[in-house]
Amino acid sequence: MKSVFVTVGTTSFDELIATARSPPALQALQSRGYQRLVLQVGRGSLPQPSSSPAVAVEAFRFKESLAEDLQSADLVISHAGAGSCLETLEKGKPLIVVINDKLMNNHQLELAKQLHRDGCVLYCNCSTLVETLQSMDLSALKPFPPGQPEKFASFLDKVFGLQ
Repeated sequence: MKSVFVTVGTTSFDELIATARSPPALQALQSRGYQRLVLQVGRGSLPQPSSSPAVAVEAFRFKESLAEDLQSADLVISHAGAGSCLETLEKGKPLIVVINDKLMNNHQLELAKQLHRDGCVLYCNCSTLVETLQSMDLSALKPFPPGQPEKFASFLDKVFGLQ
């Protein structure tokens, strides 16, 4: 069963949750073959249980770890928090980053734009999410390059004179 996981991290982003479970979004997901939508709502409002005829919808606030939800998802839709984006990309999952236009000093937009320039994500805002779901080409996304912690460790060793 193809599934979509929506995450807002530890924040609240009710507009994203409402948009993702709206009839036009569910129709777009169904037309792409998705049958399950899992919503992690964080500190936001927990939506009333609902399902469309073709897409089962479930929601929760928090879990100890989202690793299992991310691993079982065929597509992840996330707020633009760095932790959520990087954890999703490290798992090799296709990612749509949704910008919260209501944040001041929108650092999330900078992160989303850079990841998009790198070819790793699609990004949009709530008002263009349905359009993004309808037109997305996930095969065009590039894998996220793995981190290289040994380079950072080597840099620190040099800075502190340990090497």
